[in-house]
Amino acid sequence: MGLTLTAILLGIVEGLTEFVPVSSTGHLILASELFGYDSAHWAMFNVVIQLGAILAVVVQYWKTFWDAGMGVLRLQAEGLRFARNILVGFLPSAVLGLMLKDYIDILLGSPSVVAWALIVGGIAILGVERTAKPGADVGVANLPLRQVAGVGLAQCLAMVPGVSRSGATIMGALAMGVGRKTAAEFSFFLAIPTMIGASTLELFDNLSGAKGGASPVGWAEIAIGFVVSFIVALFVIRAFVAYVSRHGFAPFAWYRIIIGAAAVLWLAFR
Repeated sequence: MGLTLTAILLGIVEGLTEFVPVSSTGHLILASELFGYDSAHWAMFNVVIQLGAILAVVVQYWKTFWDAGMGVLRLQAEGLRFARNILVGFLPSAVLGLMLKDYIDILLGSPSVVAWALIVGGIAILGVERTAKPGADVGVANLPLRQVAGVGLAQCLAMVPGVSRSGATIMGALAMGVGRKTAAEFSFFLAIPTMIGASTLELFDNLSGAKGGASPVGWAEIAIGFVVSFIVALFVIRAFVAYVSRHGFAPFAWYRIIIGAAAVLWLAFR
């Protein structure tokens, strides 16, 4: 398969899966096995194209970010609470991610870890769906620090590939009584500093030669993947929020279990 076509396909996979609780990183890792390419050569690509999906969040919620930014500059309470909640939710994964980066890189090379994490995560989502009692949708700025810190700690689970960052944060929020729409939007907003931080680390490692070795995957492929993931994610965000506001997450859980089980069998008998 050519580099351009692979970049397009991976961009589609990223855009479809970044903000739904099925693990975009896990899908990209399994795709590397399925397509038969060297995942090490596509490591920077896989991380950086996530910024395309992140840009889709900024575009979709530009007014929310604009109002929050103006609120911070004017020292208004709601804008300051919004910024505080994003920072507090982001810090646990930022600190732990820096501490465990070498171990995380090892896990990223293990498709079997992804397969089992998909299954376990799917079961966990079904459990949360059955027991959680989501509250009213109060908006991200009005979440209390207790819930914000809990969601931030839940996001740390996503350092295991296949767990799903959005899945961990949304399910963590629902388990603590956050409304479905607010839980989904908080997960989207937390993705911005989290993915920017991860992409910056990955770029630094590759550009500084820390990971070594020449890669056939260049900036042209990264640009293609970025644009494709942005366009696809823009549509997915709108559809996902509309869906989960009225329905549950069980279909995503069953999808995870089916895909994870199929991956376990495929990896065992290939």
